[in-house]
Formats: sequence, C-alpha cells, structure tokens
Amino acid sequence: MNLLWGIDLGGTKVECAVLDADNDYKEVARDRIPANHAEGYDILLQNIKQLISNISQSIGSKPAKVGIGTPGIIDEQSGLMINCHNTCLLNKPFKKDLSSLLGIDVRVANDANCFALAEANLGAAKDLSDTRMVFGVILGTGVGGGLVLDGKVWNGRNRIAAEFGHTIISDENECYCGRTGCIETFIAGPSLEKYYESKAGEFKKLKYIIELARNKSDAIAVETVDRLIHYFAKAMGNIINMLDPDVIVIGGGLANIDELYAEGLERVKDEIFMDEVRTPILRPKLGGSAGVYGAAFL
Repeated sequence: MNLLWGIDLGGTKVECAVLDADNDYKEVARDRIPANHAEGYDILLQNIKQLISNISQSIGSKPAKVGIGTPGIIDEQSGLMINCHNTCLLNKPFKKDLSSLLGIDVRVANDANCFALAEANLGAAKDLSDTRMVFGVILGTGVGGGLVLDGKVWNGRNRIAAEFGHTIISDENECYCGRTGCIETFIAGPSLEKYYESKAGEFKKLKYIIELARNKSDAIAVETVDRLIHYFAKAMGNIINMLDPDVIVIGGGLANIDELYAEGLERVKDEIFMDEVRTPILRPKLGGSAGVYGAAFL
C-alpha cells in the first residue's frame, strides 16, 4: 500500500491519520494524544514519536515521511517556527528536530493550508469542475487562510500567502501581532464576544449571542452578528478582488453560522469589482478530519 501519514498538531491534541493513496485515500488508522504544550518542546517531540510508533505497530508499517500541520510557519532563513501564538513551538527548529528524531523526511505546513489542501482534494471542492485555485478560510479563535493551486499548497515567497486575517481594514482594534486593524480583531470568535461585552456590559459566549440575534431578543446581539456579516463580506471581497479564486471554503468554529452563507454572501457583491458574486463560498465537508488529512497530503 502507498500510505500517506499526516499529523495535526492542535492546541489540545496531537492527531495522526494514515491514508491509503491506492484505495481512494481510505483511512487506514487514526489515533490521538493530548498535546500538553505546557510540558515543553522536548516532551512534545517525544510524544509525536510515540504516537507514530503506536500506529506503526498497529498496522505493521512505518512511515517513510510524514506531513505535519502546525500553528505558525517556518521562517525560511532561520528554519525556526514563527507566528505560533501561545505554543511551545515558537522560535524552535521544529522541522529539523523532528526529522532528526524520527529519522525520516518531515513536511510542515500551516494548519490553515492543511485545511485548504484537504478540502481541495477530498472535501468541498473535490468534485467542482475547472477548479485550480482553492482558498481555505479559518474562522475561529483566530482568523487564517490557506491557498491551494493545482492541488498543492501555495506558500508564497515569505510563506505567509493567504494570511488574510492580518490584513489591515481599519485604524481601530489592537491585534496580538502588534499592529492595529487586523481583520482577525473584527471577525474572530473572541473578538465578537469582546465587542458584545463592551456594548452590553456582560460577557456571553458567541453561540448564545447568535441565538439571541436570531430570536431578535437582544439588540446588541443583533448588532454584533450584523457587524460579523459586514466585515466577513469585506474580507471575502478582498480575497476575491486580489486572487479571484475558483472557490472559497469556510472552516473553523464559525463555519456553521448559517448567516454567513446567506446574508453574508449577499453582501459580498457590494465589496467586489463585479456586479455579481460568481465565486462559490462553501461549507466544509471534512469536519475535524480536514487538518490531519491535509497534513497527510503534504
């Protein structure tokens, strides 16, 4: 069998999946362990090694190489991980160290790129005709993106292609990245909760804010969701104006908000250099498997 090994390194778990490339990418094995980032970098490396060893024993096959989806990216000049918000990977030579520890080739990509790669090859965009460019959008605790061209990740010269969450749309809202006005500060889940709290004087989780807005029982909740739709449309409009992808697939915790695909899509037409929106903006099909499947495709 031609087996593809992928690892999704998340905030709370490390998950590994093995796909059979000779059998329509059927899943052969999957396992997960707690990430335990607080235990430190070296422990994380050993845990990844142990996870791979456990699966190798269960299926009777060892990987010749492995793909890993991570938060952050590798700086090409230094080889160190950068833009890793709140993880032990920051400023570490993760790819080099893990490859040395495992004794095999390791391919590393941002988790948003892995999401886009999976949805392009196995998910929402798989059966669309004339689809060369797929833009994957992650809306959750943060806002990120991944770009796939002709079935492969497009990283860009600086390896930050598709990082639209840190494009500037305003002179308001300080971002953790050190700049002001990033789109992430307007449409990420915590940003929306923060906005509601600033107006209402009390904190509510986003799912309850959405419910209140749908019931029209809370004017500030309605305002918060309308604000999400407003800036979501601007963000999608910027992506379409700059790249004109064949399809956009939405992932992350906010991907199940119906309003984004209805009123949100309707408002996108006011943000693009066209009279109509011809770009499909789709829900994901792979759910929680997208990250680890995309890593395997690396």
